[in-house]
This record gives sequence, structure tokens and C-alpha cells, in this order.
Amino acid sequence: MEYVIGVDLGTSAVKVLLVDRNGQVRGEWTESYPLYQPHSGYSEQRPDDWVEKTIVALRRVWETAGVSPESIAGISFSGQMHGLVLLDGDGNVVRNAILWNDTRTTEECREIEEKVGRDQLLSIAKNEALEGFTLPKLLWVKNHEPHLYERARVFLLPKDYVRFRLTGHMAMDVSDAAGTLLLDIKTKTWSEAIARAVGVDLSLCPPLVEATAFVGTLRPEV
Repeated sequence: MEYVIGVDLGTSAVKVLLVDRNGQVRGEWTESYPLYQPHSGYSEQRPDDWVEKTIVALRRVWETAGVSPESIAGISFSGQMHGLVLLDGDGNVVRNAILWNDTRTTEECREIEEKVGRDQLLSIAKNEALEGFTLPKLLWVKNHEPHLYERARVFLLPKDYVRFRLTGHMAMDVSDAAGTLLLDIKTKTWSEAIARAVGVDLSLCPPLVEATAFVGTLRPEV
């Protein structure tokens, strides 16, 4: 029998579910990882902790279920939205991920409102500038850690980073991209108007795919 796996990258742990073709749950496993809060309002994690624990959970779920890895027909990823993962040109993490529940970016939210305009932001992104979204985090790094921002070549969301490390393919689904404040909701494309207004190069934005898209296979070493 063939099976499918769902990987849910949560804020405190990664949860993996093994399901057969009849929809019956055949196994599940959870692996936790630490949260770092170096200052009040800060919330960060190490992206490589996610990868390490996801691989552990994948191995444990099929071992405990008594099925072979070869019987897994597909893996799907979901997870915490809005978090910022910055990668350099070699695909290496530039700094710890800034999570959705990080609240350090109030000034950056006001900067977005001033430079983009509240009405234009609502027209394009269909959201107001709030601390939880990704663009304020990107601007915070640009404003406060310019040496790290200059190293960055692309940003990903948390689950997209894990999928990249497992498959070698970078992408972001449009539903998650809608929570970055950089997506033109109507056209499902990255917004040149917003990026230009805040001084962000669109080359930092990954390719967009639909949530049901096929985005690669596992790397042989994985």
C-alpha cells in the first residue's frame, strides 16, 4: 500500500502524520525545538533546528508505523506563516528566523504606511501593516542589521526553507505569500509598487506556486 505524509512546522514543534490511501492515520510523530527570545518582543528560531527535527520525525513515523520509506508516495508541507528566513547566495542561513509572533517591527510598519500609503497597501496587499507580517521583518533587518541584509539573496517562509533543504527547490505558495505584505493579491505576483516604495529588491522574492503544486523530490542524501 502507498502512503502520504503531512509535515506541519509549528511554532514549538514539527508534527508529522502518516496516512494511507483510505484516509486512515497509520502513524504520527512530534519533535520539539527551542524558541529564542533575547529581548522583550523578540521571537526567533534556528532554521536548521526545523530541518534536523523534521528529518528525525519523518524517520520515526515510518519506523513506528512499520512501513518502508519506499512506500511513501508524497509529502506535503504546511506550517507557521509570516516568519522571515534569509539565505545568502549559497543557500546558507544569514541569521536566525524572525517568527510571526515577534513584535519588534512597529517602526517598520509605520515606515511602510508612510512610503507605500495605507490606501495603496490595502488595495494591493489587502492587509494593513502589522508586526506579524514578513515585510516589516525584512525592513527591520535592513535598518538594524545592514551587513546581514546585504548578504541576503532570497527570503523564504519557515516551511519553505524546510522543503528547500529536503528537495533543493525554492518556492513559496501564494496563500502564504499573501501574508508577506509583498504580494499583489489580484494578480498573484510580487508587487513592484510596494517593493519599490520601501526600497526592497524583488530579486529577494522566491518563485511563486499554487498550494497544490508539485515542487520536486527528496534529495538522495535526505
